[in-house]
Amino acid sequence: MAHEHNNHDHDHEHDDHITLIDEDGNELDFTIVQYLEVDNKGYAVLLPEDDPESGAVIFRVETENGEEVLYDIEDDDEFQKVIDALEEEDWSDLDEE
Repeated sequence: MAHEHNNHDHDHEHDDHITLIDEDGNELDFTIVQYLEVDNKGYAVLLPEDDPESGAVIFRVETENGEEVLYDIEDDDEFQKVIDALEEEDWSDLDEE
């Protein structure tokens, strides 16, 4: 089921945390791990702050009315393209931090 998370403001260059509101009105805090573009579409990789061991989540980022909205990726092929792009990334900079 698709849902949007739109109660957030952030600047890609400066913020590394984001709070999303889920379908049930619960606030969820995430660390922004990565923004990337695949096939001219934007994606955000987020790590839940309350349970980082559960793994990251990936959302498609779209701009609506001047505001960024995050959507679940429901298409398996689209999701795989994002995973492939992430696997090609050079993560050595993160290891040094």
